[in-house]
Amino acid sequence: MLLELLLAVYMGCAGFVAAGLVGSAYQLVTDSPPSFQIPAHSIAGILGVVLICVFAGPFIIMRNAIRGRRLEGRPVGWLVASSTIAGMWSLCSGVLLMHFALGLANSWS
Repeated sequence: MLLELLLAVYMGCAGFVAAGLVGSAYQLVTDSPPSFQIPAHSIAGILGVVLICVFAGPFIIMRNAIRGRRLEGRPVGWLVASSTIAGMWSLCSGVLLMHFALGLANSWS
């Protein structure tokens, strides 16, 4: 039971780190913060936007939640709900990344 909990926490952290890396890389390249409303004009652009939103989603949610709490005075419950959604999303992203990393490691050995 404790091992599964530690693995879930680890994968959630890995997913949130990946979200931060993708979100920060997007912001570095485009000089604008990532959002869920990124324009795309081609099929490749649409695919790129979907991948960015899938992996940077927790970063976007938490940035908007913290910003909403500080600037708009949203209630703490809003921040807790946003944190829960971002945490579960990070866990799912972390599981996907771990499966990919383990599959890649097994293909080389």
